[in-house]
Amino acid sequence: MSSIKNLKKDINYQLSDIIEECYVWQMLQDDKEKANSAEKIIDKCIKTFDELIAQVNAKNIENKKAHFKAIREALNKKSEALIGEIEKL
Repeated sequence: MSSIKNLKKDINYQLSDIIEECYVWQMLQDDKEKANSAEKIIDKCIKTFDELIAQVNAKNIENKKAHFKAIREALNKKSEALIGEIEKL
């Protein structure tokens, strides 16, 4: 089992990479309105980050191994969904 510190780093790295991809996509757009459509994805990334970190920091967890495994799975699913949204832009 990886450490909590590594899980937090993974959450940060994956979601910050998605945000960075949104910024790159925005810079490549000529139309300002089209470029602003990526802001919704960035907001979702920030919300997802806050939710996942709150789950990691939760106290009084009975089965820690299963709890952290569920968080990692949620991170992967949400990251894939956000990447899918970027691809639709």
